[in-house]
Amino acid sequence: MKHSENILDVLMYLFDNYVDSDNIDDYDHDVLRQQLHKAGFVTTEISKALNWLDDLVDVPQAVESRDREPLQHAIRHYSAEEVEKLSTECQGFLLFLQQLGVLSPAMRERVIDRAMALESEQLTLDELKWVLLMVLFNHPEQAKNPSQLHWLENLIYGENNLTLH
Repeated sequence: MKHSENILDVLMYLFDNYVDSDNIDDYDHDVLRQQLHKAGFVTTEISKALNWLDDLVDVPQAVESRDREPLQHAIRHYSAEEVEKLSTECQGFLLFLQQLGVLSPAMRERVIDRAMALESEQLTLDELKWVLLMVLFNHPEQAKNPSQLHWLENLIYGENNLTLH
């Protein structure tokens, strides 16, 4: 039996297995728990992952109201906790995506919020990419161009080799 080390493993499993479904929120949590348990994940990590997904859907109004034109060019200052968890590489990647127009300031804040909600002390760039993809797939209306989601999916699955300088 496989024992998950963190909730990101559970989330990645859910994403891989349910990404083609209409909406993971349509699934009964009890059914998901049973399927995840059969896949070898432990109960505590399953509960944490499902809570993480629930919180992804419940976006505070304050985050939504920040997505205004004057903030498009504002500089994002990271808190000490965010700097510990999100390396310079992760921060640079988020800035890069915002400059490309893939992420709005509000979506960047959602990604940071969900990254901070993970129990890891520090996220790798690959882990941040997974969080980013999960956030965007759960809020497809935020993508300005549908091809952006496809581009990000290719980036995460390694089909595009992109080097940031």
